[in-house]
Amino acid sequence: MKQFGNIYLIAGISIIGGGLFGFDISSLSAIIVTDAYRCYFNQGPPGACLGPRSDVQGGITASMAGGSWLAALCSGFLSDRFGRKSAIMTGAVIWVIGSIIVAASQNIAMLIVGRVINGACVGICSAQVPVYITELAPPSKRGRLVGAQQWAITWGIMIMFYISYGCSFIDGPAAFRTPWALQMIPAIILFFGMMFLPESPRWLASKDRWEECEEVLILTHGHGDPDSPWVAREFQAIKEWLEIERQSKAVSYLTLFKPKYINRTHIGLFTQVWSQLTGMNVMMYYITYVFAMAGLTGNTLLVSSSIQYVINVVMTIPALIWVDRVGRRPTLLFGSTMMAIWLWCNAAILGGAGEYVPGGVDDIREAKVRVTGSASKAVIACSYLFVASYAPTWGPVSWIYPPELYPNELRGKAVAFATSGNWLMNFALGYFVPPAFANITWRTYIIFAVFCTAMTVHVYFMFPETAGKPLEEVNEMFDNPNGIKYIGTPAWRTKNYYSTSARMEHGEGLGKEMSGDESPERHESTEPEKKV
Repeated sequence: MKQFGNIYLIAGISIIGGGLFGFDISSLSAIIVTDAYRCYFNQGPPGACLGPRSDVQGGITASMAGGSWLAALCSGFLSDRFGRKSAIMTGAVIWVIGSIIVAASQNIAMLIVGRVINGACVGICSAQVPVYITELAPPSKRGRLVGAQQWAITWGIMIMFYISYGCSFIDGPAAFRTPWALQMIPAIILFFGMMFLPESPRWLASKDRWEECEEVLILTHGHGDPDSPWVAREFQAIKEWLEIERQSKAVSYLTLFKPKYINRTHIGLFTQVWSQLTGMNVMMYYITYVFAMAGLTGNTLLVSSSIQYVINVVMTIPALIWVDRVGRRPTLLFGSTMMAIWLWCNAAILGGAGEYVPGGVDDIREAKVRVTGSASKAVIACSYLFVASYAPTWGPVSWIYPPELYPNELRGKAVAFATSGNWLMNFALGYFVPPAFANITWRTYIIFAVFCTAMTVHVYFMFPETAGKPLEEVNEMFDNPNGIKYIGTPAWRTKNYYSTSARMEHGEGLGKEMSGDESPERHESTEPEKKV
């Protein structure tokens, strides 16, 4: 079967796996406030149409993340044994099965089972799509290509929200069954699209399939030219690092906790954990609750909620264009600082100007504080600004950064472990937020504001810069230049070497690099005027 080597096409098809996560998010956020959903899954008095209890709704939402957590952990074994491509295709099949069950749900238990199965797909794809793209992409394009997964998530969220909104005008259970069934379409496209894409060259090398590895490098990096110097350099670098890695014992999840790797394990895990503790789940899953507290109702509530999804799509674009030039550290630091500001503002507004409504605003039991007038507009504005701060920063970089930290032999398992942290927090927050709004109301925002403030400090002192560095050379950054074992260069002293990588990919300076005289980092340090 013919395979295509255009790296943008490869990324464009594989990131549909991220789009599935987005579909799942908004298929709930647009539906949980509709009468069709609340009447069908009602746990209040007969005929009241109050929907599930707060804790049960949290369980329904969190069930997807629960399935994702377990599947993300298992995806490392699946990916290492059968390949990155096969793992992603397996996830697509699982999604179709889960969507059938969700769309046919007769009760809450069946809905939860279907969402757990859907979560298994999201766990596999969210962990292995970044690994797949990272191992295929050239260094200067790696950030934007892996970050495109987040863009796919935002598109999935927006498209599914409007599909769900349109279907909300249908009478009866078809109002939610129809959008849940339509979720199968992107998974089918993903499965058949992956057939035309190559396998990861680094995974092929790990299985001693060297001819296929070189063919993929020629196809993707050499544009069909077997004499490309960039292909020769990549092929040699993969060989050298694989030989070094094979001198150590067989890798497992326990390897991640050995002194040599524990620092990067903690960085990768917290990148994903912090991305959830920003509070973005509040905005994605439960934005309709927030805007109900701001006094919006009916169609106005849903349409105003959808604006944040448009903002999410549009504001992710700057990251795709500039994240490799700007680097990972500045992007993360800016994002967490701005998000903290908007969260503190929302807490202050809801706490200072909010009116407590014991029964919930418009019978939405989770919305127990109401603001009006200018305070209402301020809450909506801060919510939009929060999304605009997350979209170009923690959203894409949380997927870009972890795969760059690890050596080839560990990457599949390490990224799977880091991503499992994402889903563990996703599960906890999905379950926690409805009862939190119902019980501690506006103070929920304080919790997330504190998290955003803490992550700013953590990133500054512990997260090194990886932008522009070939994967085989990121390892050098974690070795102390003075020879102290397992203690790398201080994070705040690491630099972005995008310029050097871009020149090398176009054939500039390859002679010295391939001769082993200098690495991009050393080369860059002699030309300070070219640093980014």
